[in-house]
Amino acid sequence: MEFMLDTLNLEEIKKWSAILPLAGVTSNPTIVKKLGKTDFFEHIKEVRKIVGEAVGLHAQVVAADVDGILADAKNLKDSIGGNLYIKVPVTPEGLTAIKELKKEGYKITATAIYTVFQGLLAIEAGADYLAPYYNRMENLDTNAEEVIYQLATAIERQGSSSKILAASFKNVSQVTKALAAGAQAVTVGADIYEAGFANPSISKAVRDFASDWQASQGRDYI
Repeated sequence: MEFMLDTLNLEEIKKWSAILPLAGVTSNPTIVKKLGKTDFFEHIKEVRKIVGEAVGLHAQVVAADVDGILADAKNLKDSIGGNLYIKVPVTPEGLTAIKELKKEGYKITATAIYTVFQGLLAIEAGADYLAPYYNRMENLDTNAEEVIYQLATAIERQGSSSKILAASFKNVSQVTKALAAGAQAVTVGADIYEAGFANPSISKAVRDFASDWQASQGRDYI
């Protein structure tokens, strides 16, 4: 399993990169917008300084036509470099661009996946990651678990190297369901990671262990 952060907030990245076995940091134009009037390329350099060279950065194209997607990808690669995954929406134009970019050696995250059909085509196009939108599918009355399960089955059946990077979550339960359905990776907002540790029983157990040790030993370890 791979756990990624779906944010560009530097403080959140500093905090959770120290806690998580962090495999990547993902972004899209909507996440960039939350930064306000900030130079994205300068900002992503700060992200790289925090997470190191081994952690993958996933940055999205904004063009909708093939030539524009290819140009965006080149600009991202030239400006960011390193362990970079280009996020390309799975549209007819996006699939055309993905095939071309893979020929040129780019690492690709096929994004904006809402259907099994999109995912199957992205696998065949050679995408490294597939990013199905879990909560957005649920909002459209689409069974997100079934979509992920079918894609995971197809990947295993074909011996494909593609991985499912499930995205778009509103709670911890959706994250665990996505992983149980076969996703190899998830990208999650800092608020959901926070919620994953917010169970009062966790902190109570820690306090109880410390209290019991003191009661039986009368001192700390040191």
